[in-house]
Amino acid sequence: MPAPTQDHDIRGKAAAIASTETPVGESVIAGGKQRALEYVRFRPLHRALHASMVVSFITLALTGMTLKFSYTAWASRLSRFMGGFESAGFIHRSAAFLMFTVFTVHIVDLVRTKRREKVSWLKMLFGADSMLLNGQDLREFIATMKWFVGAGQRPRYGRWTYWEKFDYFAVFWGVFVIGLTGLTLWFPIFFTRLLPGWFLNVATIIHSDEALLATGFIFTVHFFNTHLRPEKFPMDTTVFTGHMPLAELKRDKPREYDELVAKGELQQHLAEPQPLVVVKTIRVFAWIALGTGFCIVAAIIYAMIFAYR
Repeated sequence: MPAPTQDHDIRGKAAAIASTETPVGESVIAGGKQRALEYVRFRPLHRALHASMVVSFITLALTGMTLKFSYTAWASRLSRFMGGFESAGFIHRSAAFLMFTVFTVHIVDLVRTKRREKVSWLKMLFGADSMLLNGQDLREFIATMKWFVGAGQRPRYGRWTYWEKFDYFAVFWGVFVIGLTGLTLWFPIFFTRLLPGWFLNVATIIHSDEALLATGFIFTVHFFNTHLRPEKFPMDTTVFTGHMPLAELKRDKPREYDELVAKGELQQHLAEPQPLVVVKTIRVFAWIALGTGFCIVAAIIYAMIFAYR
């Protein structure tokens, strides 16, 4: 089949180049210690957008779940801490505005990237680095399931895995469904000029239940895939620092590594590690986000099982 042959050729070229060129990942002195160069996976804008999304989503989850489970003691205490349910609503809408801003900036950046790279929308949406799910993702999913039960080898993942793509489009779904219903509840007078009044009741149910689903998914499935897998535990800071050690790239994204080496483009994606103070600050931020997420999940489970009414 063409795909395996092409992948075999890329690996062969990568091995040949790696054996003749100067080894990549040369060490540099940073912070008084010898540290290897790292692969730059995310641009500063991507890192800033993700950090903003983390702040926005956790704030939305805290304020939204406080209202949804207002009959529980923890929700009542949390609302008083935020100044009452009215203040919590203001904070919730402010976080929603931040989420809409993040989404808009990302879309604008995609358009600018297309223009800068001078590619068609067809290649942008369906090319090798596309975030859209394709046949390769299905094959890798099946191969991963076989690998889980010891019936096959670990797939040679490329730049984006199928679960990363799923998480990415979960944001689009959330902004579309939760965001639009939230806007309806935010501006009821305007929307009831266009829609029947009963739609507000439907929007309330959809907004509440979809938000609960999104919160549970992010703080369990997404957290596990990103941070709690054995090869990532206890935390993956790549999306915050933008950098990934070369050894990690070879292990997690072997097909991407081979393609970069075969094209002779790996060196131009390498950079000195982030300053240690930056990494430590990022870890503090990430641990706070992780801890808050787990606490929210625990509070939701308590509310639905032990305090349900």
